[in-house]
Amino acid sequence: MGHHVKRMIMQESKRRLITNSTKIPYFTLAAYIDSTHFDFLIFTILLLLYVLILCSNALLIVVICMSRSLHEPMYMFLGSLFVNELYGSTAVFPFLLVQILFDVHTVSVPLCFLQIFGIYTYANVEFCNLAVMSYDRYLAICYPLRYNSLMANSKTAILLSLTWLYPFLAVGVLISLSASLRLCGSIISKVYCDNYSIVKLACFDTTINNAYGLFYTAVTVCVVLTIFYSYMRILKVCFSGSKQTRQKAVSTCAPHLASLLNFSCGCFFEIVQNRFDMKDTATLLRIFLSLYWLTCQPLFNPVLYGLNLTKICSICKIIFFGKA
Repeated sequence: MGHHVKRMIMQESKRRLITNSTKIPYFTLAAYIDSTHFDFLIFTILLLLYVLILCSNALLIVVICMSRSLHEPMYMFLGSLFVNELYGSTAVFPFLLVQILFDVHTVSVPLCFLQIFGIYTYANVEFCNLAVMSYDRYLAICYPLRYNSLMANSKTAILLSLTWLYPFLAVGVLISLSASLRLCGSIISKVYCDNYSIVKLACFDTTINNAYGLFYTAVTVCVVLTIFYSYMRILKVCFSGSKQTRQKAVSTCAPHLASLLNFSCGCFFEIVQNRFDMKDTATLLRIFLSLYWLTCQPLFNPVLYGLNLTKICSICKIIFFGKA
């Protein structure tokens, strides 16, 4: 008798959810805090950061395109990385600036999914780009005499195409699955749109979404592990060679590893925050962790590579100071 009553209650609850799950026109971003007195300061800091990201990445893209000495696979992959930083920051910063300036923390459903597409493709392209860069360094250091034949221009073009094509296809499927869900809520506990937050608002079974999400995550983890494996092989070769070889290899690989660790840690914090209840964590800390990987990486990379790679640094000195 008790089981029958419980089943009836569950069916009634489900019926009410179906009734209430009308077409949602917009989402409400609930993570914004009341900071009226500091809105202008926050807006100014974010705007300056965005301008700095645009200028630094655009400068290095122009340097790579205009300097014939940089028309090598490694610098082509770097150029792709800097383009991705512009792409990713544009998916986040204008949105945040509008939200803060007009103090309106709602976003239409199509715009929300567009932002999710931008953020997720940015993250995926970032990892794929770092993967092909690690592969390039592996060939250059472990097979120096065969490098030019192994990394021909045609292969470079194919790797660059795959770096962008796979993320757009993979995230396109992810978004299409989420967009087809019937939702019973419209509140997202973040300062920007996030796919997992929308899936959690679904009224019905999300097994397909969860299965594809796990597959998507597993592929990304495999890409990251491949990068680490490549650098482990590189370091093994380096430390078995001469002191000069070690120094050259380490100076070349250090920026790549630093960029990978910085971005991986930022993504890890974001995944932990999505999957686990962090309501006891300070709100400002949660906001900082959710924005770190999207706001710091686009500025971190141009500074890191611009200062550490000798060729790029020399050309930048000529541009700004007229001398190498």
